[in-house]
Amino acid sequence: MVGILFLFLHDTVGNGGRGFDTSLAADITGSYVALIYLTPFLGGLIADRYLGYRLSIFLGGSLMALGYFLMSVPHSGNLLFAALGCVIIGNGFFKPNISTLLGNIYNKEELKPKKDIAYNIFYMGINIGAFICNFVAAFLRINYSWGYAFAAAGFGMLLSLIIFGLGQKYVKHADVIKPVQKEDMAFSKIVYYVFLPAIAAGILGWFIPGNLFGSDSNDAFLFACVPIIIFYFSVWYRCSGFDRKRIGTLFTLFGVAIIFWNIYNQNATSLTIWADSYTKREAPHFAQKALKPFGFLQTITTDVKEVPFLDDHFHAKVGADGKVITHQGVDPYLQNIPKEEWPAKGQNLKLISTEIYQSINPAWIILLTPVIVGLFGYMKSKGRELNTPSKFALGTIIAGISSLIMVIAALSVNIYMHKVSSGWIFASYGVFTISELFVSPVGLSLVSKVAPRRFTALMMGGWFITTSLGAKIAGIMAGFWDHFDSKALFFGISAAAALVAGLLLFPLTNKLNKVVVEATASSD
Repeated sequence: MVGILFLFLHDTVGNGGRGFDTSLAADITGSYVALIYLTPFLGGLIADRYLGYRLSIFLGGSLMALGYFLMSVPHSGNLLFAALGCVIIGNGFFKPNISTLLGNIYNKEELKPKKDIAYNIFYMGINIGAFICNFVAAFLRINYSWGYAFAAAGFGMLLSLIIFGLGQKYVKHADVIKPVQKEDMAFSKIVYYVFLPAIAAGILGWFIPGNLFGSDSNDAFLFACVPIIIFYFSVWYRCSGFDRKRIGTLFTLFGVAIIFWNIYNQNATSLTIWADSYTKREAPHFAQKALKPFGFLQTITTDVKEVPFLDDHFHAKVGADGKVITHQGVDPYLQNIPKEEWPAKGQNLKLISTEIYQSINPAWIILLTPVIVGLFGYMKSKGRELNTPSKFALGTIIAGISSLIMVIAALSVNIYMHKVSSGWIFASYGVFTISELFVSPVGLSLVSKVAPRRFTALMMGGWFITTSLGAKIAGIMAGFWDHFDSKALFFGISAAAALVAGLLLFPLTNKLNKVVVEATASSD
């Protein structure tokens, strides 16, 4: 979905897309990704208290499959939003609970030493899937239609549930619901003090006159976050002594993590736009031979067809109905290529599909994970192991450098007259992957170590909220993409924020790590 949702929303109705302009397509995609990371808090809580993990996984997977199949219905109108809702709610039940079930399997004393290895295998499996899926989507979209690409996700989800069902004898023993402790907040109180105020604030944000953050959905989401953030700070305020230090440490790292996740989630929006419109995607001859038999190549000619009406800065003209105005012209890919480089009449360009660029990040993860794990192991053997706050600080700075690469790419040529090399986006993703391996794997582990035991589930929810906020900020920024004629300035904002946050965090790392070490040793 990250690879194709924006492209589907932005594509013309004649090509089977929805014909939305950049702002609306980015708004919907950003909201989708933000909610994807928000619902696991509620889904995990319900599984912990009522449903158990296996039932939640089956429920979540079934809802996700239904959503994908609904997405595959052509010209579905508002059914699109019902489909996205099914995927969002389904993911809330699926994502946290399959990870928890895996952790429970390795809670046996004899298996605890292998837990990190198990999660490494699990994480690698996720990224192998993330690498392959975009090739499948590109093949089906190019050779059939968008609907087939979404339907493939639905069939894949059903296949995964069948595999999970056939393997129940290996996981059944780990599906244990722990009884609610007296210090745990009642589910009804969480609903009353957190979710109902958030819903009320979201409704207020949607209906206030005008837009503070670019759209009604942006306003609603950010307004809804206010009661949740106030609630979390009230938890910190009511605590005292070392518990307050523990939660304060988490909040400090959470604030930095929001900036990290903003850059991470630009892959679904701004980096997809960059790959689609500004990157030279012509496949080298050796790649054409490898990709052509599989139908992965997109063919571009100078033949006139229905295309969006774009100005010199790729701004689409929108009609009164909110849809992009189309006209008869050449493919928009040719707009920032000098005419002398266009294919001659009867010839064509063979392009690497935009979806496939979404496979760069998981490919880097597969390649770099052994390198980074080896580096950490080497540093530990030499007594120079990085502590967790230092990993956060360094990872955030490296994420800023990945955005800085895109700043240089945007300044390297006049991007409205010439395309840039694919090497820039490969390099940016490669550098960012290093930062991801510094920050992402340690986040949940950090919460489990530092949070007071009675607040662990609540603080896990806080971690997911930072991810959600980062995703929404990325979507809001992408919604203003057309307002930034200087794309260097667009990427520069994220680069500056990450570099400043990382550098400000570094002086605090030793102090924060003392809290991490003491909290890890505590049984409370």
